Amino acid sequence: MQNGYQNGKHKKVRVWCDGCYDMVHFGHANSLRQAKALGDHLIVGVHTDEEIRKHKGPPVFTEEERLKMVKGIKWVDEVVEGAPYVTTLETLDKYNCDFCVHGDDITVTADGQDTYQLVKDAKRYKEVQRTAGVSTTDLVGRMLLLTRNHFRQDSSARSPWTGCCQFLPTTQKIIQFSDGIPPKEGDKIIYVAGAYDLFHVGHLDFLQKAREQGDYVIVGLHTDPVVNRYKGSNYPIMNLHERVLSVLACKYVSEVVIGAPYKVTLDLMNHFKVDLVIHGQTPVMNDEDGTDPYEVPKALGKFINIDSGNDMTTDKIVDRIIRNRQEFQERNQKKEKKELELLNGTAKPN
Repeated sequence: MQNGYQNGKHKKVRVWCDGCYDMVHFGHANSLRQAKALGDHLIVGVHTDEEIRKHKGPPVFTEEERLKMVKGIKWVDEVVEGAPYVTTLETLDKYNCDFCVHGDDITVTADGQDTYQLVKDAKRYKEVQRTAGVSTTDLVGRMLLLTRNHFRQDSSARSPWTGCCQFLPTTQKIIQFSDGIPPKEGDKIIYVAGAYDLFHVGHLDFLQKAREQGDYVIVGLHTDPVVNRYKGSNYPIMNLHERVLSVLACKYVSEVVIGAPYKVTLDLMNHFKVDLVIHGQTPVMNDEDGTDPYEVPKALGKFINIDSGNDMTTDKIVDRIIRNRQEFQERNQKKEKKELELLNGTAKPN
């Protein structure tokens, strides 16, 4: 069906994806990137909080937050609220979609039914490769532990989908996520920097505001040791390469500096031809030498603070998890147990 013709004209292939998209991460984004590559127009259905609670357990983000995050992914053309948990042919037909796309992991209802069986049976289902090494369940687990183990956990006797913690970055993956488009002559270049850990709606709203200030947004991502210095505890939750892909998937971002210096130097500004450096409302810790990391752009009159109007932070997300620790632990254990049963063929008949 892809790139087909109808009445002598190119027929646009409409692709359907659906899911919880809770704590949207680069794994979700990669699945949507692959889905978009199979057609021309990507429609993404997002489940309600009620449906997620029924089939999976409590979501970390609200429906409104999850919708906003999906809309912020650069490969998504259209978002549908309240998509049913079980994908039906009626849903595909309602939105004029040729087929449904999902990753090669297991998704089941509360009673163990494959949520995509109906569209599979109708031959209107395509599968893409899931991104190994990340899942919402895994990220929740990292926050429940909040230890450095999330950089080196043993994955033996674990589900290969939600129990895997090791993401192996490659240059190819970064190229796939990057637009690779340099700024055009005359573009106003914006530079922002930070951790962008557990990329969330607060980051998204800030980047949207930053994009409104110019034409080309460069995000400088600090290294894990630098983030740990100013965040403390066992932050970051996501390592540098995971954070790179999460930020690159955002439609407001043009380029990423991997392991950017904490201090915004004159060399950095000249190298990227930065017109304006922007920071949000979060406090800024001085550099190790006691100086303001933004003193150079401030002295040049090329620095502003903006208020995104969103006070979400990575700390607040962790607080949500810790506050409801038992509920999320039970959710994680239940999901992984169900996946292992299906994988080993020991699932009980319904």
